[in-house]
Parts: sequence; C-alpha cells; structure tokens
Amino acid sequence: MSVSLEFSKCASQYASYNIIQKRVAQKILSYVKDIQPKKILDLGCGDGVIFRGIDWEIESFIGVDFALGMLDIHPKSQNVKAIYGDFNNAKFFEDLKEVEFDFIISASSLQWADDLDMVFKHLKFFNKPMALAIFTSSTFKTINKTASLNSILPSKEDIYLLQKKYFDADFQTMQYKLEFKSNLEMFRYIKKSGVSGSRNILGYKDIKKLIESYPLKYLEFEVAFIFA
Repeated sequence: MSVSLEFSKCASQYASYNIIQKRVAQKILSYVKDIQPKKILDLGCGDGVIFRGIDWEIESFIGVDFALGMLDIHPKSQNVKAIYGDFNNAKFFEDLKEVEFDFIISASSLQWADDLDMVFKHLKFFNKPMALAIFTSSTFKTINKTASLNSILPSKEDIYLLQKKYFDADFQTMQYKLEFKSNLEMFRYIKKSGVSGSRNILGYKDIKKLIESYPLKYLEFEVAFIFA
C-alpha cells in the first residue's frame, strides 16, 4: 500500500491518533503567528490541523495533499481550498506557479518525499518565507534497532545539509516521546496514525515478537524544523 493510500485509509480516525503531529503543528503555528501571513499554502495539509490552528484573519488558504481521504475531511469554504497534489511530481510545482500565496507551511509531510533535494529546489524558486517540519530517521529509533530495520526517513544530518544548500534558515530539532499503557496499544497507534508510511515488511510472527520484546513504554520522535 502506498503512503497516500495508507493515510487515506486512516483518515476517518486520524484526528484521534495524530498526537505528535498536533504538537508539531503547534510549534509551526507559534512561529507563523508572529508573521500572520494572509495567503497560505499548506503542503501535506492532512485533515486540517494547521488551518484549524490559525487564529488571525487570512485572505486565502490552500491545503494540498496526496491522500484523497484527508482532502475529504479538510475544512473548506469560499477562501479555503483543499486540493490534490503530489510533491513527488515535479509538474506539481509547475502548477503551483499559477497559485497566489505569500507563505508556505509543511508540517509532518515532507519526510515522505522521494527526493527531498528536488522538493527544496522547487520551494526555493518561489522565494517565499516558509515553515517546514520533517520527521527524521531518529523517529522510532528503538523500534528500528530492536527489529533490525533501517529507517526510511531522512536523517537529521541529511536534512540539515540539504536545507543549508537552498535556504538561509533557522534550523532546529526537537525530540518528542509518546507514552502508552501497553506495547499492544503502542503498535495499534502506529497502525492507525499512518506514521508507518505503508511499510508492512514484517510478518505476523515478527510483529508479535517485536511487541513482546520492545523495551520501552514510549515511542520516540525527532522532528527537524526549518524556518526560512
């Protein structure tokens, strides 16, 4: 299952499980609130966590996502649009040249970019201020170590070097922990939140073994923030 289908599948329950994504959005919004842009482009808008957090007057908001299930539940109005778009497709950025915006936000989505260098290169072209949040390979660090898996997410070091190549930005990283009453509840969260990124490479027996042997009562997350 593709990443987009994974998120579409989880869309109806996403609001109950996107706990860390909400914290990430809060940090993004705390930065953007001081600027109060009027015309916002949100890449990877999901179910609308960024839009719902805006408490200043705006002229327009365009949310873009490649998960149709998320677009179905994103708020919409005369000046709020939720449209399909895939930042892994270079044509998507060509189409954005016809869209009017004065600020770019992307919270918790660009870690799924097939080519983050290409995405950054196109974002630089627009020459707009932006606030980006990208989950790093230290997310689920202990799970990956316990299961002998390599993370599919970009490392903090790789993200830092790429953003430095294209932007004059304030680069920050933050670590988060999410505690659970049981390992079973923890792995149910991973499935329902969509954060597994469709990576179903472990068989039933391996998953059962991982649930039994995982040594922590919490999940680890690391997020790189780029304010440019």
